[in-house]
Amino acid sequence: MVDDCIARLKEMGFLDDRRYAESYAAYRSSAKPMGRSRLARELSVKKVGASTIQEALDSVFQAGEEEALIDRAIEKRIRTRGRPMDQAASRRLFQHLARLGFSYELIIKKIRTLRQGSDQ
Repeated sequence: MVDDCIARLKEMGFLDDRRYAESYAAYRSSAKPMGRSRLARELSVKKVGASTIQEALDSVFQAGEEEALIDRAIEKRIRTRGRPMDQAASRRLFQHLARLGFSYELIIKKIRTLRQGSDQ
């Protein structure tokens, strides 16, 4: 009986891991700017398969999407904490962005751009 119920739910589209992962990732990234790795961790905790996670994140994160999200996160951080004026503040911003799941290369690029803008 349980197998019949599960089969029926799959037929109706209620048990679709890929659709769940896509909608979860889209919702979470729009509610709070975060990167691919954090969303991947959250989905893996929810027992979604690695290939499904990768497909969902590829469909949610189009080209340039993650850069727009990190810009939003940086703007929010600057509004609450101010611009990083020294090495320690830049390190804290780096750690904050890393916890949000953005790639290290992207974080470094954005912090360098931010520091160059404040040096001028």
